[in-house]
Amino acid sequence: MNDIQLGLKQNWKQFTLLVIVNAFVGGMVGMERSIFPQFAELEFGVASKTAILSFITAFGISKAIANYYTGRLANKIGRRNLLLIGWLIAIPVPFILIYAPNWAIVIFANILLGISQGLTWSSTVVMKIDLVGEKDRGFAMGLNEFAGYFAVGIVAFFTGYIANSYGVTPYPFYIGIFLSIVGFILTLIWVKDTRDFVHKESGTDKTTELKNIFVETTFKNKTLSSVTQAGLINNLNDGMIWGLLPMILLNLSFNNENIGVITAIYPTVWGIGQLFTGKMSDHYSKKGMLFWGMLMQGIAIFFIPYSSSFSILAGLSAILGLGTALVYPTFLSTIAQATSPKQRAESVGTFRLWRDLGYAFGAIISGITADLLGVEYAIILIAILTIISSLIIQFRMPSAIKQIENN
Repeated sequence: MNDIQLGLKQNWKQFTLLVIVNAFVGGMVGMERSIFPQFAELEFGVASKTAILSFITAFGISKAIANYYTGRLANKIGRRNLLLIGWLIAIPVPFILIYAPNWAIVIFANILLGISQGLTWSSTVVMKIDLVGEKDRGFAMGLNEFAGYFAVGIVAFFTGYIANSYGVTPYPFYIGIFLSIVGFILTLIWVKDTRDFVHKESGTDKTTELKNIFVETTFKNKTLSSVTQAGLINNLNDGMIWGLLPMILLNLSFNNENIGVITAIYPTVWGIGQLFTGKMSDHYSKKGMLFWGMLMQGIAIFFIPYSSSFSILAGLSAILGLGTALVYPTFLSTIAQATSPKQRAESVGTFRLWRDLGYAFGAIISGITADLLGVEYAIILIAILTIISSLIIQFRMPSAIKQIENN
């Protein structure tokens, strides 16, 4: 225990390995990112916007629940064990998608993918927070989310390119087979558990402990609940972009390659931007970064239905990515700063439960609105909700994040 040291520099080997593992985790989502609406329509004849977006709903709900239980179980079972279980659940997913006889089996594959993502991504987040200590926490989260979402963007581009050249199945899913097997092997051989780092930090940390972690993170604590609602809205608009942006681009007669480029710009800028915004959140106002990030997202989304040129849509995709980059690592570093080390995993798990339920809410709300009123109205509605979320951050969240115990 005495030889354990907190810090990015002191633990750079394990930290780097976890960044690489999280890139493989993100790539598993990128496999579906640019091709799934077309995959649904061409392979299974699913044309309803609500039905197509059902795969995002299934993914979001299962990932959200897995996030929560990863937080609850992290101290009992161990972070590394949960990461390994997540990879084992991921391995069958691309095979199921290749051989799926009907849309219900595709939905089942996305439930498995959601569970896997919850276990793997949450584990790597908590492990990195454990390793680095408070000083570099924002930078650590920036690196983590960069690796994950940059991989989402790169794999989304490649699957769009492969689908354009060779068809939407089976070749794009071969990437998922490679990622899941190699991710499992990396974890099994080299990743070490980080629970001892939590015990080390707990000895000196004086952050006030929460009476009820779930209730405080969701509703009562002004800092935690403000961050949680913004996380939910962030993924609500991400779920909408995931499902509806490729449809808009198809309606504008873009080919698969151009759709792949536009849909990939957003997560790629989001990913690369976090290399800088994570570090910024260690030095600048977290509240300010969250407000401006959510506001930028809302404004970018609002203009999508009024745009038809490749360059303008690519620019809006980049602005949306930058806004998301401002908030994503800041969400996690804020939650980590506002909670004690012993309660951190469960608070992060609760935040990630609500954040990823945003995928389901976004898919359901935008799917139903698109079927009833049209895709344009669905996008405008999501934009308005995102702008409201930024105002909640501005007017409800305190500027001082950490509450210290009075001994």
